[in-house]
Amino acid sequence: MKVLVINGPNLNMLGVREPDIYGKGTLEELEGMLREHARKKGVMCDFYQSNHEGAIVEKIQQALGVYDGIIINPAAYTHTSIAILDALKAVGLPTVEVHLSDIASRESFRQHSYISPVCVKTITGKHFQGYLEALDVLVDKLG
Repeated sequence: MKVLVINGPNLNMLGVREPDIYGKGTLEELEGMLREHARKKGVMCDFYQSNHEGAIVEKIQQALGVYDGIIINPAAYTHTSIAILDALKAVGLPTVEVHLSDIASRESFRQHSYISPVCVKTITGKHFQGYLEALDVLVDKLG
């Protein structure tokens, strides 16, 4: 099984950006933790991070026929990007949406996700653990 993990804008700044909200761990630490969890489950993970909406759309499109599922943290694009929503709908791969913080308890503009309707699950507020749970969801779904 192959899973693509996509992280959106500013997640390359994990560990520096608002650590009281997003934690002190870095993106590299998150990827290492998830890679190890995936290895134990016999899953291969590839990782992609971009601050650019179009690049994320292209990466989702390129996933078709290559990956079995997607884990995505669209970050700020969660609340604005119909393009990412449409790309996920187009490829039709099982997708789990992840957010480090609990977006439902944050500013009102962060409480709506354009992405959630096409996801098999949305996991919020569990920091890095949410990514591990997302992988477990995909493994269970894909069998």
